[in-house]
Amino acid sequence: MRVDRFHLGWFLQGSAIQSWGEAWTGRIADEWMVPDLFIELARALERACLDYILIEDSTYIGEAYGNSREIYLKYAMSVPKQDPAVLASMMLQQTSRLGVVATFGTFGYHPYALARLVGTLDQVSSGRAGWNVVTGSSDLAAQNFGNERLPEHDLRYDMADEYIEVVKQLWQSWEPGAIIADRESGILVDHNKVHTIDFAGRYYKSRGPLNSGPCPQGRPVIAQAGGSLKGRAYAAKHADTVVAHVTDLDGMKQYLGSVREMARSHGRDPATCKVLFLVSPILADTAEEARQRSRDMAARAAERLDIQLARIAKITNIDFSQLDLDQPLGSLTTNGHQQSLADFLRKAGKRTLREAVATYNTTGLSIDLIGTPEQVAGQMEEVMQEVGGDGFLFTLGNTTRRTIAEITDGLVPALQQRGLVRTCYQHKQLRDTLLEF
Repeated sequence: MRVDRFHLGWFLQGSAIQSWGEAWTGRIADEWMVPDLFIELARALERACLDYILIEDSTYIGEAYGNSREIYLKYAMSVPKQDPAVLASMMLQQTSRLGVVATFGTFGYHPYALARLVGTLDQVSSGRAGWNVVTGSSDLAAQNFGNERLPEHDLRYDMADEYIEVVKQLWQSWEPGAIIADRESGILVDHNKVHTIDFAGRYYKSRGPLNSGPCPQGRPVIAQAGGSLKGRAYAAKHADTVVAHVTDLDGMKQYLGSVREMARSHGRDPATCKVLFLVSPILADTAEEARQRSRDMAARAAERLDIQLARIAKITNIDFSQLDLDQPLGSLTTNGHQQSLADFLRKAGKRTLREAVATYNTTGLSIDLIGTPEQVAGQMEEVMQEVGGDGFLFTLGNTTRRTIAEITDGLVPALQQRGLVRTCYQHKQLRDTLLEF
């Protein structure tokens, strides 16, 4: 099967300080508060002509492992995190074509505040902003906003379905052409083209209209990481691009097929919903050097099972410190990330917890990509031939100037040489970039 061009994005986790203990990080522990590294990242991604960067977020410090914050703070596990709205605005100001998608939880913002915030980002970037919709996964986050706990998983998506409808209506409260700026009459806005929405649902209410004015894209780009069945349905209904946390080729095929079928059931053209799979290439000058880097990374992870377990605990809300390391896992349930737990249990099978966690990939990566830039480019081409997907999202455990350059100045040019990704932008707005092919 011939491979058409595919899309590339970057899934940015954590803050710059989280790589402070790794090699080639300079003085990042002293400099991380001012996001020069992330500004450089955005510029590098634009030079490489990626579609967008997605800024992941959470609004709490983990405590799931051992009912304590200790391990999460000691080892900078998803902490500290800065507000993605500020980072997004700085990245957008320093670029001219790259899309910037910020994560905001539906539990942390009233729909009006969210619509106004993301709409403003779209305005100041001339149409390059997006919103990564999350419904939350931890009661600790809910408690930071004055609630005792998050609603149950499926109810969160029911609420988010209504939430996004309010936001969309608010973005549409200004008709195209509402700003006429007629100097002769002295009229700036045609008041007949600005409307209240008078939304009164089961969970949310808003009168509208937005006072911030229209969005350049009409509606900013929506991203979503739908893992569970409910999450996939939500992504298929609303998202312009989907972050796919699945493992192995069969899982990728199944996920892609289900999202596209659900999109059709909502009357959508599946081609308008771009599914990008998470990958973390391990690159070197030779294949053996890359394999050795992979072995070294696996060995370091295996040496610290507590850190691996703490990561899984944070995303699943299950305290693995209370489980016997030398017994099979059995049946577990969660109100957190259901797909992540399902993947972990499926990979674990009948193995003990110790055996399962030693080899489990906590990042939700789709496939292993190991080798020289040219070899990994070939591997990515083969995956797209097999799966027929829309592209990949790079995510790195340690974002440094070195690892950024390996992707943007090594791997991407190898992909461009094969004609697999764009070499220049054809559009100014993010949605048009996503729909280019």
